[in-house]
Amino acid sequence: MNHADAEHLTRADGSVIVPPYVAGDVLRALVRDLTARVRADGGEITPGVRRLLYALHTAAQTTELECDNSTAPRPAATGTAPHTPGTVAVAEAAALMGCSPRHVRALIGAGRLPAQRVGARVWGIDRAALDHYRHGTGDTTP
Repeated sequence: MNHADAEHLTRADGSVIVPPYVAGDVLRALVRDLTARVRADGGEITPGVRRLLYALHTAAQTTELECDNSTAPRPAATGTAPHTPGTVAVAEAAALMGCSPRHVRALIGAGRLPAQRVGARVWGIDRAALDHYRHGTGDTTP
């Protein structure tokens, strides 16, 4: 990326535009780093950061739906597993919910949040069920 590209993604007020095709990658990187920080110092995620994570999550979902409905090649995903359309990892779910990954795993274990094992130690959580749970509907069936 050169200076002209960076200027194109920066507004006059200093805010940065995140293109939707990289929103998922940015979200995964932020969640991974925030999770590590919260584990290290017990810090809290501010409401502003939660709103940013939710906006990135929404942009990533929209892009995935558009990619799934088109024949265009999907940008390569980097970051943490799982990267199955319609699922999120425990750390990402925890950041979006503003809780610990341990709490998310407890919800999964209690059957309150549907998830599948996608690896030896990795859970794939259904995005729609997570959104239903997060928004207080109590019903985790999308």
